[in-house]
Amino acid sequence: MAMHDDEILGKAYDASLMRRLLSYLKPYRTYVVAAIVLNILFAAMGPLRPYLTKIAIDDYIIPGDHTGLMMIIGILFGLLILQGFLQYVMSLVTEWIGQKAIFDLRMQVFKHLQKLSLRFFDKNPIGRLVTRTTNDVESLNDMFSSGVVTIFSDIFVIFWILIFMFFMSWELSLVTLTVLPFLFYATWVFRRKARDAYRQVRKHLARLNAFLQEHISGTIVLQIFSREKKAREQFERINSEYRDAYMHSIFYHAVFYPVVELISAVAIGLIIWYGGGNVVQGALTIGILISFIQYTEMFFRPIRDLAEKYNIMQTAMASSERIFKLLDDTSIIPDPGTSVPLDTVEGEVEYRNVWFAYNSDEYVLRDVSFHVNPGETVALVGATGAGKTSIINLMTRFYDIRKGEILVDGIDIRSVRKADLRNHIAIVLQDVFLFSGDIKNNITLGDDSITMDRVREVCAAVGADKFIERLPNGYDESVKERGATLSVGQKQLLSFARALAVDPKILILDEATSSVDTETEILIQKAIQRLLKGRTSIVIAHRLSTIQRADKIIVMHKGRIREIGKHHELLAQQGIYYRLYQLQYKDQIEAQTNGVVEKNSSL
Repeated sequence: MAMHDDEILGKAYDASLMRRLLSYLKPYRTYVVAAIVLNILFAAMGPLRPYLTKIAIDDYIIPGDHTGLMMIIGILFGLLILQGFLQYVMSLVTEWIGQKAIFDLRMQVFKHLQKLSLRFFDKNPIGRLVTRTTNDVESLNDMFSSGVVTIFSDIFVIFWILIFMFFMSWELSLVTLTVLPFLFYATWVFRRKARDAYRQVRKHLARLNAFLQEHISGTIVLQIFSREKKAREQFERINSEYRDAYMHSIFYHAVFYPVVELISAVAIGLIIWYGGGNVVQGALTIGILISFIQYTEMFFRPIRDLAEKYNIMQTAMASSERIFKLLDDTSIIPDPGTSVPLDTVEGEVEYRNVWFAYNSDEYVLRDVSFHVNPGETVALVGATGAGKTSIINLMTRFYDIRKGEILVDGIDIRSVRKADLRNHIAIVLQDVFLFSGDIKNNITLGDDSITMDRVREVCAAVGADKFIERLPNGYDESVKERGATLSVGQKQLLSFARALAVDPKILILDEATSSVDTETEILIQKAIQRLLKGRTSIVIAHRLSTIQRADKIIVMHKGRIREIGKHHELLAQQGIYYRLYQLQYKDQIEAQTNGVVEKNSSL
């Protein structure tokens, strides 16, 4: 679970993080200023009501001025209508600002994720990255819409209350404010305790999410080995820890708010004690006393709201720290400053003394050199971990080499824009990924230049048209997440059609037929023979039967090229390839040998 401890909160407030967050409001600063002005006006209208109440009592009710009283009532009624209208406009503006800022931030995170190299995704769980783009970004919405702007409302409400209070009676104001040290202490204790409790809530929530993601993904394993009960027990324990942590955080809220109410009640008691005595002595009017009671009740509301704003700020700091850590990640393979154009490609590929390591100096490719002529089919074979997949990952610049050169048509691929390079390369992977949508869009991937005729052509070429046309909606048939409703072979055929649809000059097949049945494999092999004509192709396969017609077979062993040649040449050498062939066709060779022995003995 340690890998998820980054979910724990950092600082309660970080000025540098706040500056970065506020930068997302810059495009909307006019609206932010308007929202602040609206908040200041709105903040003044609340404290104005008790003052009007004081005027109504002292100037009109006690003297019995009915006309003046009706005028004050009319002003109060109009003030309430204006206050309601301002609150409506203010809510619209602040929420609009928040949603705009959140939209921009989420787009930036997604765009950045698309730029990151595979090295980054090797080290970061997908579930965590999804959380960054959704939950963490969304948690900033309250800060943008309800925190940064509306905090001015709470501050100015307190400001206006103090102005009106001191304007009417500075002595009674000082008496009222004697409870502030107790309020500040209670707030300080609450903030510290709530922060610790909230840290625990986030930690246990992260563990809960991690457990759910892992065990839902591995449901089939749990069911096969009948471990459902054990998983439920583990989940119950983690869920209980999360519940207890959450209840612990609720406890401090449940204590803090009554404490604030108690302090408020003490303040009102002091006002009645001191102010009531002055009213009896004639040193204070009854209207001022009543308005002070109203101000005291009103004064503690923004205090409570500011405590809530603290929680919002705390969440925002934690989320922004994780988001900016992602945005600051430099695991990006850069495009050259001045790129070499690669508009057309013949398909010549050359590796010159290539060294590569995923981690530090643990090289998985060592001094690899080979040459592929345009239109040739080259096969890469070798045991698992020999470096076959690393070779194709480097050619597409999913990773960058440590030493050496990789050339396409004599041009170093590091001098070419990644997009330009990949426009001429298509890959069919062993683990096929299909997107939710329909058959057609999974082949075109939204490329409008690929016509429906082209889709039908490539599907027919690989034999996918047969099963597609049997589907109720044909090429418009819905595809569920990861192609759950299709067989492994059908998904492989669609992946092959997707690669061919872009008419690449260089085609890479990474174990492209290892997951299909014999009938489908034969179908694909026939299509390959027709469609690889005129294309440079690099084929990675464990089934040696699929690459016997290759123009060149490269045998990899522990990151080095050990043998190069055609199928019959490598068998004649009786080296690594010969041993692989012997192991793969051991049963057939033994059957043939036994047959020959039996035939000779019968003679």
